[in-house]
Amino acid sequence: MSVQAVTAKMAEVELKDVTAAATVEPSPVTTAPSPVKMPQASAMKRPDPQQNGGEAFVNCDGTVAEAPRMKKIQFADQKQEFNKRPTKISRRSLSRSISQSSTDSYSSAASYTDSSDDETSPRDKQQKNSKGNADFCIKNIKQADFGRREIEIAEQEMPALMALRKRAQGEKPLAGAKIVGCTHITAQTAVLMETLSALGAQCRWAACNIYSTQNEVAAALAEGGFSVFAWKGESEDDFWWCIDRCVNVEGWQPNMILDDGGDLTHWIYKKYPNMFKKIKGIVEESVTGVHRLYQLSKAGKLCVPAMNVNDSVTKQKFDNLYCCRESILDGLKRTTDVMFGGKQVVVCGYGEVGKGCSAALKAMGSIVYVTEIDPICALQACMDGFRLVKLNEVIRQVDIVITCTGNKNVVVREYMDRMKNGCIVCNMGHSNTEIDVASLRTPELTWERVRSQVDHVIWPDGKRIVLLAEGRLLNLSCSTVPTFVLSITATTQALALIELYNAPEGRYKQDVYLLPKKMDEYVASLHLPTFDAHLTELSDEQAKYLGLNKNGPFKPNYYRY
Repeated sequence: MSVQAVTAKMAEVELKDVTAAATVEPSPVTTAPSPVKMPQASAMKRPDPQQNGGEAFVNCDGTVAEAPRMKKIQFADQKQEFNKRPTKISRRSLSRSISQSSTDSYSSAASYTDSSDDETSPRDKQQKNSKGNADFCIKNIKQADFGRREIEIAEQEMPALMALRKRAQGEKPLAGAKIVGCTHITAQTAVLMETLSALGAQCRWAACNIYSTQNEVAAALAEGGFSVFAWKGESEDDFWWCIDRCVNVEGWQPNMILDDGGDLTHWIYKKYPNMFKKIKGIVEESVTGVHRLYQLSKAGKLCVPAMNVNDSVTKQKFDNLYCCRESILDGLKRTTDVMFGGKQVVVCGYGEVGKGCSAALKAMGSIVYVTEIDPICALQACMDGFRLVKLNEVIRQVDIVITCTGNKNVVVREYMDRMKNGCIVCNMGHSNTEIDVASLRTPELTWERVRSQVDHVIWPDGKRIVLLAEGRLLNLSCSTVPTFVLSITATTQALALIELYNAPEGRYKQDVYLLPKKMDEYVASLHLPTFDAHLTELSDEQAKYLGLNKNGPFKPNYYRY
């Protein structure tokens, strides 16, 4: 018998129905001579892929017989359970069921996928922690245990902050301080808040970004007794409501502000001017917030001293440069799965953030263009091997557009109309003003949600751009940032708060100040043991020759690192 004939004969064998009952009935098979397995060419054993491992035998006389089938046992409740499943499952429901399947572990990625069961607004919930305290507003207090694990992991990568907590908690340098904060609420921020509390401060906190809050961390803080008002995915109204709940509480007058972006400072200044006058000091860590402080100072309206942490060396070089050098790739990969090799990218702004982004993308094989208004930064970009352009010169050809200027309307509708199909648009600056997202909310354009923090904006001709985090800060909205770098920034913030709170009257006037150089050096020194690094010490003769104190500071304030 030919192979074709054997195949045809095999195809006639009737398949068992996969939805049959749990007991398996033998299939009707035509009686044939008993198959004999022999190592002969005329007795061939051929697998039948449609029989789940069943086999057909070709006998010596050319007839075909089916081997006994292996019974597949189907448990009684298996079919019932299958039939109970919904026939249609949305992407969001599926992500929830996946995230719920793990009961032993919990990842911060849950914050990025918005996997919470309850769609009720936290403002409409009545929640209490295990001690009966209800002075907080978060997504779900039941996630506290998971958040605690996140915080414990972060503590391991924040050596300086933990060392500061250990050294200073006996002295309580912040005893009596009432700190109201508005920053990203992440595991790293939680370590900072718990450190401030260990040093004697009372804290109330809101989020500076509507997408960056880790819900499980907020729950852990609320369980620990902190008044936290934040959740991932707040509306604009929620954002200002949370800030007001932090500030406007009976019998509690803040005397210190820790801000990231200036929104909290602006809110208190505008809505509670009498409260603002009683503030002892402001610590600000972003370009946007510092710019607002300098505007107030220039107008003579800043009635409290403020510390510009953003321009401290440890913040500029480590948080802005090294942090963004790693987190830009993480944010883009998580949201778009893009391959960087050969991609044409334009980075708007070549400050410390722009330098980090450009270096990372260049190292991955991207062709990087830079736009810049400052001739010094522009010359640095050229010397680093980047092509300096105007945005309108390359907007039609680039694959990725990244803004990191701290300005407004850097990427406007005119540019987005000219972008190529599939161009990725994102922001690495603090504020959401750099990309003119409002201009995209028009009737002729269609918005299509692809995944969390990823939208397609579709033009009438079918062209689409990929907008990440609706123009808000990419790395903290869509991924994470290296904990070790945030340890440097958080330690700087803590020292700035201690300095302003304990400074004798008259040391700081109603103006904006940089962190003292000695403190910058101290923050850096606290992190060196992590690398088993050993500093060289000056001899008395060398110190005298340079005119320095052997213990620092080692550079004048005007020195550019």
